[in-house]
Amino acid sequence: MTNEVTLHSFLGSPFSCRVKIALNLKGIKYEVIEENLSEKGPELLKYNPVYKKIPVLVHDGNPVSESLVIVEYVNDAWGQVPLLPQDAYGKAQVRFWAKFVDDKCIPALLKVVRSHGEEQAVAEAHEQLQFLENELKGNKFFGGDNINLVDIAASYISFWLGAAEEAVGIKVLNKDKFPKLTEWCDNYINCQAVKDCLPTRDATIGIYKMRFGKT
Repeated sequence: MTNEVTLHSFLGSPFSCRVKIALNLKGIKYEVIEENLSEKGPELLKYNPVYKKIPVLVHDGNPVSESLVIVEYVNDAWGQVPLLPQDAYGKAQVRFWAKFVDDKCIPALLKVVRSHGEEQAVAEAHEQLQFLENELKGNKFFGGDNINLVDIAASYISFWLGAAEEAVGIKVLNKDKFPKLTEWCDNYINCQAVKDCLPTRDATIGIYKMRFGKT
């Protein structure tokens, strides 16, 4: 494997950030091509003709799409710093929780933001977050002492959710209710490989204000 790696990304995207974190953890050098999502470039459409969206990783001319699929590809392509367990059962569990974050947690949290904290939406989000709170089991990361696929999948919760809460004027992830999860957020975003990928908080808050702020 060579290090000819290009990432088609969008500045501030939590899904692109997942891939950047994985590459950073592996110590892989890569070039970022920032896409204009309102006028998608020909290379993006060429490399991801099915979904036509970012992120897309291109490694030696071979494109890989969908953020969690890309993270697994990065894990398999470069052996250092494993992002999944070695055993089959461990891998299955990690994949289950990563999919849970995408299918259950993030949609529930976005529903809260869009509804400006509607009571039923908050209750549904809390139900999903409680599963993650329990899954941490007192560990620093979902991967124990090290970041794994579940941590990377939950990147939105660690940074973007807080910016959305501030922009809309709500609070979903309360320290009293979710002490393990809020501690995980601090541990995760203060990891250098993660910190180097994050957009500025002020800019992220501004984007959420424009998208979801009260008029």
